[in-house]
Amino acid sequence: MNKLREIECFIAVVESGSFVKAAVTLGISKTAISRYVADLEARLGTRLLQRTTRRLSLTEPGQRYVERCRQILAELDEADAMAGEQDGQPAGPLRINAPHTFGVLHLAPLWPTFLARHPQVSLDITLSDRLVDIVDEGFDLAIRITRLPDSSLVHRRLAGTRMVLCASPDYLGRHGIPQHPSELAHHETVGYSYFSHRREWRFDGPDGPVSVRTHARLIADNGDTCLAAAVAGAGIILQPAFLVQDALRDGQLVEFLPEYTQGETGIYVVYPTRKYLSAKVRVLIDFLVEAFAMPGWRALDENARTTNLPASAAKAP
Repeated sequence: MNKLREIECFIAVVESGSFVKAAVTLGISKTAISRYVADLEARLGTRLLQRTTRRLSLTEPGQRYVERCRQILAELDEADAMAGEQDGQPAGPLRINAPHTFGVLHLAPLWPTFLARHPQVSLDITLSDRLVDIVDEGFDLAIRITRLPDSSLVHRRLAGTRMVLCASPDYLGRHGIPQHPSELAHHETVGYSYFSHRREWRFDGPDGPVSVRTHARLIADNGDTCLAAAVAGAGIILQPAFLVQDALRDGQLVEFLPEYTQGETGIYVVYPTRKYLSAKVRVLIDFLVEAFAMPGWRALDENARTTNLPASAAKAP
């Protein structure tokens, strides 16, 4: 039992960045935390942490050890869940990672319904646009918005969305509406840090592929910031329909050049490849698939597809 407690204390120190914070997290004294970590290092015969007056850092053996220990604790939690689910009822905690804006706008309203359906399940939700390693960081599943999900993970598609070029009426009134993507090079844009081609925006248009180098005076790692800046007239954004739908509907933003697309981006739930998939994970995946069968932004995407059709086709019954 002490061996497991040593590992638990060691991981708490690594994840919190200090012995004091780890003690608060685990509800024991700093002295006890220090003793457990020291005993662990003595038992292994190697130093796992470099300690200075200002910070803690992992040694190379410590880095290898913490990654393996996280997997062990995750498997232990999974074993506990299996035992608790012998009656077939989903039970236990679920750790979920999702992009920040999507999590706030489209996932947060769903959680109370899910919890009401499954009273023995609890949720621990982390919102971040950073691409997390769900295995190393101990998540049960994650929501990914991408063209192609990580092939090392099992995935299930929830929905799709398109990218929308838009700006505020004020901005377009002052600078004019671009008539071709190449004109974006002469406009102010608001960039998103996690785009694979952050400053180079690529489109498929009526005459083939188009690529333009944009000039963003503002770049952010969060979609809400990009949206707010565009609504305030700071420049043109290229953001997913699920983010801009309300601003477009309310007239705060105006879409242009819908015939120049980036193809559909998928929204997936991804989870590690494991022989045993707990009941709590299965019911959450099924719940999300059901919830996004008819996403709210679908009407916006369908309207754009109709707009992009030739006039004769758009009028066809």
